[in-house]
Amino acid sequence: MCETCGCGTGNNPVKISRPGESEQEIHDDHDHSHDHDHPHDHDHPHDHDHPHDHDHDHPHSHGHHHDHDHPHSHGHHHEHEQESSTQRLIKVEEDILGKNNLMASRNRGYLEAKGVVALNLMSSPGSGKTMLLEKTILALEGLKAVAVIEGDQQTLNDAERIHKTGAPVIQINTGSGCHLDADMIRQALDHLQLKEESLLFIENVGNLVCPSLFELGEKNRIVIISVTEGEDKPLKYPTMFEHAHTCIINKTDLLPYVDFDTALLKKHALSVNPHLHIMELSAQTGEGMEQWIQWLMEL
Repeated sequence: MCETCGCGTGNNPVKISRPGESEQEIHDDHDHSHDHDHPHDHDHPHDHDHPHDHDHDHPHSHGHHHDHDHPHSHGHHHEHEQESSTQRLIKVEEDILGKNNLMASRNRGYLEAKGVVALNLMSSPGSGKTMLLEKTILALEGLKAVAVIEGDQQTLNDAERIHKTGAPVIQINTGSGCHLDADMIRQALDHLQLKEESLLFIENVGNLVCPSLFELGEKNRIVIISVTEGEDKPLKYPTMFEHAHTCIINKTDLLPYVDFDTALLKKHALSVNPHLHIMELSAQTGEGMEQWIQWLMEL
């Protein structure tokens, strides 16, 4: 979350934009940015409300609390401080996720009312998410209306690629943020005219850690892994695979040229999440795309 990964810190605001239009900053009303209970008051660890176990009659400020004749150490003082900071951190993280999940529920209700199926695409950078989206949009032409929300820290590159397919697309630049959250999606939806019974693809920021923790209002969470990444990804990033509904193994056209064991990847992924639905395909060559498109239509 924000306190753990440093997401949202720095001077880079979150922006939403559409290819060919000016960017709009949305950080002012972005719940996730800096609306924390800031457990950062560690520069003055002497200002505690808890009583100290000293034989003093004065419960006031401890500016002279080290002027004791006895040489005992205050190990308990620092231990208590550490425990208190940890508890505050947990509370802040719970508050952040609680607010996010409430907004995600609102997004979900809005999408369900329109009959829109939202899919949250998550992966490492370079897994082939954007190419998969391009090929998917073209394959669904005439079959299903599609809209896209793109998430990246900077640039409109991916949104411009999607724009060329003719699909409505909104770019969210998260600045220094490493994931999308439900409030960003809410504000992006304000700029999308979603058609009834359509598909909404949300391409999350390339990251196998933080996106897994933040619901967006999606119906299905899809983790994409390419055959160039190694079979141990589910073991290295178990939370991502545990929270996903679907796993796509992409770039299968490269299997003859890389040292990759597909069966081993599936074994690792299913050991983390036995209910994970796994598909293999190559967005580049189209191999396996029919299965993917049929699955989308059945949603």
